[in-house]
Amino acid sequence: MYKDKHTARLLKVLSVETRVEMLRLLKGRALCVNALAARLKLTPGAISQHLRIMRDAELVIDEKRGYYVHYRLNEKTLAMWQETIEELLNPESGVGTKKKVP
Repeated sequence: MYKDKHTARLLKVLSVETRVEMLRLLKGRALCVNALAARLKLTPGAISQHLRIMRDAELVIDEKRGYYVHYRLNEKTLAMWQETIEELLNPESGVGTKKKVP
């Protein structure tokens, strides 16, 4: 049951196009709210709301750099989410299927 709840939360976070775009922009680099807002042509307030949701889901980590807060992807969460999605989409992991024994 917990796994289903976790998967639903993951899909909910990624169900918004802006958050998917933010995920792509944050790959390999940290960006501040204003940089994300400029690239996505949204207000800093709108970006902050999306980042709050992503931070609550532990998808991003915030780092204070001087006067600015930069956000980067949480690699540990990404790896866990990747595993969850692969399992969800794997036709051999469904109910009533037997795992192959090597």
